[in-house]
Amino acid sequence: MTTAPANPPPTVTDQAVARTPPLLQLGGDAPLQPNARPGSNIDYELFLDCVHCGLCTASCPTFVETGNENDSPRGRIYLMRAVTDGRLELNNHVRRHLELCLDCRGCESACPSGVQYGKLIEPFRVSMEQAGAAQTGNAKLNDWFHRYILFGMFPYPERLRASLRPARIAQMLYLDKFLIATGLWRLLPSRLGRLFTMLPPLEKEQPQLPTFFPATGRRRARVALFTGCVGDVMFRQTNWATARVLQANGCDVVVPREQACCGAIHLHAGSSEPAREFADTNIAAFDPSSVDAIIVNVAGCGSMLKDYGHHWQDDKQHDREAFAAKVRDCSEFLDNLGLVTPPGELRVTATYHDACHLAHAQKVREQPRNLMKKIRGLKLVELPEADLCCGAAGTYNLTEPAMAEKLGRRKLENIRKTGARVVITSNAGCLLQIAREARMQGEVLKIMHPMDLLDLSYRKEKLTF
Repeated sequence: MTTAPANPPPTVTDQAVARTPPLLQLGGDAPLQPNARPGSNIDYELFLDCVHCGLCTASCPTFVETGNENDSPRGRIYLMRAVTDGRLELNNHVRRHLELCLDCRGCESACPSGVQYGKLIEPFRVSMEQAGAAQTGNAKLNDWFHRYILFGMFPYPERLRASLRPARIAQMLYLDKFLIATGLWRLLPSRLGRLFTMLPPLEKEQPQLPTFFPATGRRRARVALFTGCVGDVMFRQTNWATARVLQANGCDVVVPREQACCGAIHLHAGSSEPAREFADTNIAAFDPSSVDAIIVNVAGCGSMLKDYGHHWQDDKQHDREAFAAKVRDCSEFLDNLGLVTPPGELRVTATYHDACHLAHAQKVREQPRNLMKKIRGLKLVELPEADLCCGAAGTYNLTEPAMAEKLGRRKLENIRKTGARVVITSNAGCLLQIAREARMQGEVLKIMHPMDLLDLSYRKEKLTF
């Protein structure tokens, strides 16, 4: 690891960024103590990879919306580096610019220098959260919404499932439509109101997946399926569809009962230890050596699982790396395996939205499109700004509703330009975010996962709106 010099000389690019107001004069909070300085645990060479060329700015959703250099990837890297060097106080203004980042990693796809932005912003947020808690007690765990909703309910499927029972009753009585139509949902606390409008029509609860699905026909592979937490509650039908599609492609599918949340909800909020505990539960639940791949159908979860070997360095490092090496997105795996052509015809115009943590973090772009092109009758129209974040970003649309709203509207406007009736995306958060925006604007669209469409085609069923 390269350590930062005590007083590093400013470079030309540093001076140029520093002249962009406001940057080094961002408020008056008390500075952190040196021994609590965030960023000190990050390989300093990762900061130096950024040459401040600015090619990332057009791919950054927050910079596109605000035009503020501090809300761009290079601006945020400068802020993190300056805090690490001790040249900048970590106050609420600096925190605000860093917390507004969606961690979509679109900048990584645009960067010609290979900057690994995720390896900067994620550990910096963890150390920023720890330092804030140590200095002022201002930790997200002390915030009721994080403590009881995001951390206390979302990662635990049974708790989340139980909490949705009143919502099911409200939907049966059409109370949800009434509250949205009259705007009364705005009387709820802002984050709860946003959560209320995010809820899709809740389908009849499906049974838990069995622990084993046998391959149909000749066995081509043996895989394990990661079912997730929020995804399994909100979109269990997609987990069933994924298992059936894998079966139809000659895969034995194992579904470990002991698996848990991937840990992304906690880690992206800067809470590392609970995320590590979830990771440890998962590496104990899955046996990577017994399967050809660990399949995941949620882009955010897949990105997190593939990074298990990076986030923590301890005595379980080897096990985490072995686990991560076997993780594959379902589209990535099936495209590489060679998809068995589905027999059913679906005559509809569709467009595909690239989930950020699939396209940018996992570099999986063409594979989902390749699979969709195998469905007879499906017309796939390219979406303008397909890989610009829709504003979901895990739980970002709940914690940063204003920016999420702007990005959701931008995404829906681009969808309208395609004339598509079906929107396809590979992430639970994107499904909820785009469906919410369409619902709030009275747009009749079907928002679907690629596995749901393939499953319909394999079963020769019709698409209903």
